[in-house]
Amino acid sequence: MIRSMTAFARIEAQETWGQLCWELRSVNHRYLDISIRLPEEFRQLEVTIRELLQLRLKRGKVDCTLYFKTNRNDNSQWHINQDLVQQLWEGISKINTLMGSTTPPNAIDILRWQGVLETTPLDMAEIGETVQQHFEIALAQLLAHREREGTQLGTLIEQRCDAIVILVEQIRHDLPMILQTQREKLQSRLTELLELNSERIEQEMVILAQKMDVAEELDRLETHLVEIRQTMKQNEAVGRRLDFLVQELHREANTLGSKSNHISTTSRAVELKVLIDQMREQTQNIE
Repeated sequence: MIRSMTAFARIEAQETWGQLCWELRSVNHRYLDISIRLPEEFRQLEVTIRELLQLRLKRGKVDCTLYFKTNRNDNSQWHINQDLVQQLWEGISKINTLMGSTTPPNAIDILRWQGVLETTPLDMAEIGETVQQHFEIALAQLLAHREREGTQLGTLIEQRCDAIVILVEQIRHDLPMILQTQREKLQSRLTELLELNSERIEQEMVILAQKMDVAEELDRLETHLVEIRQTMKQNEAVGRRLDFLVQELHREANTLGSKSNHISTTSRAVELKVLIDQMREQTQNIE
């Protein structure tokens, strides 16, 4: 399956202890280049995150950023000691009764009493597990995006392959006629200018035909196209292989153009190069 190296994924989560957000971006790169930015509280997750990325990705520049915000700046949660509040309330009420005071207990004063408000530190290990789980979800989204983009790239490459096949067939169909026309023209000119004997002219014709014959280039173009189609069906990273095959296509198209001395073949050689350049743009973004 073809996968693009360009993709984006973002996942947000609201938990009882706060909020988190993962952003994953990837663009094309010759190798796998990973950049991870984590809050200090989760620095210990970097190795695990990197290993997960290396396991699922083969190429591309990947940026991973975690945004994290707790409900408390000190990474803790407040709760009220209800038993102590009850005791204080009853105690203050008894004192007021003894003193004949009708003033009810003041809630603010009770909250200020030591031990009424207690803090429970957040379990950062448990939160870390949640953070990692959400990262794996974001990574799955990134891979899905890569696969969707890869499918589109594969379609574009297939279309270029089909167009190249048509051009190759046209050149192959016209080649005998072109060679015969050029042969007759050269034979006429050699006879007029050099007055060579028929045997010498025939030798020159053979040499000319060999120089102009592009059948081998056409065969190799077709062979490379078949290999490109087969490569795209492989269930692995094929970007480098495709890039190499496209370079071979370009080399054959250049040779074809240099051998051509007929306007139709020259024109089609130019069309070939345009299509191959378009394929190169697509393959450079494939993992």
